Amino acid sequence: MSSAIICGTGISLGEHCVTNAMLARITDTTDEWIRERSGIQQRYFVEEGVGTSDLAVPAAEKAILDAGIDRKDIDYIVFATMTPDYFFPGCGPLLQHKLGLSDVPALDLREQCSGFVYGLQVCDALLRSGAANTILFVGAEVHSGFMPWTKQMWDYLLDKTPVKPPQADIDAGSKYRDRTVLFGDAAGALILTRGDKGGVLGCKLHSEGAKAESLYVPSAGFKYRPYFSDAHFREGRYVPSMDGRAVFKAAVQKVPEAIREVCAAHQFEVKDIDLLIAHQANLRINEAIQKSLGLSEDRVYNNIQRYGNTTAATIPICIDECRKSGRIRPGQLICFAGLGAGFLWGAALYRA
Repeated sequence: MSSAIICGTGISLGEHCVTNAMLARITDTTDEWIRERSGIQQRYFVEEGVGTSDLAVPAAEKAILDAGIDRKDIDYIVFATMTPDYFFPGCGPLLQHKLGLSDVPALDLREQCSGFVYGLQVCDALLRSGAANTILFVGAEVHSGFMPWTKQMWDYLLDKTPVKPPQADIDAGSKYRDRTVLFGDAAGALILTRGDKGGVLGCKLHSEGAKAESLYVPSAGFKYRPYFSDAHFREGRYVPSMDGRAVFKAAVQKVPEAIREVCAAHQFEVKDIDLLIAHQANLRINEAIQKSLGLSEDRVYNNIQRYGNTTAATIPICIDECRKSGRIRPGQLICFAGLGAGFLWGAALYRA
């Protein structure tokens, strides 16, 4: 049966490259502190007013060009993000309009850091069933919207003003430094079509809702009346709440399990994997996963050092870099994997 193959990729980044040293201007942190805990050296943030769907447009255009197709060939959009432009609608139809596409279906996925592996299974199923022939699959995020920084802090961070913010504002924002140093704004796009050779071999996906509050946003939900309030803002409840130890423990346990599971389901062993591309949440997590699986350095790819955690965009960005640098070569067995809020996790095998 024909499966989904990747025939084009593209990425786009926020306009502002922000190093750890720059973050230290407005947060009680240091380059050493951030690198030791996450491996991150820099990240990108968009200019104020740029939404996730805006960031997705250049990534999609690059993927279309790379695939050598006409944008009119796209007959389905799948858009994975946890940071949509609006509470609703999702970014799918917004991207459809901005690309000037016809009234094709536009499906939005809210699977957070597992957006790519979940979305890949959806795209593969759509193509295998004949519901779509050419899919634009985008993972994109603008995390800067939940940064607890005042306008003066943003301006000082980005060298728009020489005036240092009040220490009280810096102290208030520093309460969230374990999260705010991790994220960046970026988009990754893939063009997927059906192919008789290679492509998606299969996916194994899981969820564990009992752990949902280990990583979630305790605001802007419809269990509240109104769903967002001044009190929520004052309490910083728009910033993700994270039990870092629980997330780390789950990732280093469940991701290797899913990888072994998907390999076994398709008569492979972990040693058969030529390249592992895991979600880029934390370099220490990925190093632990690599160690658990016994994979050598030349069989894993990490780029969180340069982009931070870009949630649904991390794996598409890695794929783009690996395709264009020659790290992904025809015939290789590639594994994609990740865990995110929900908890949601899984792994997928792909034959290049």
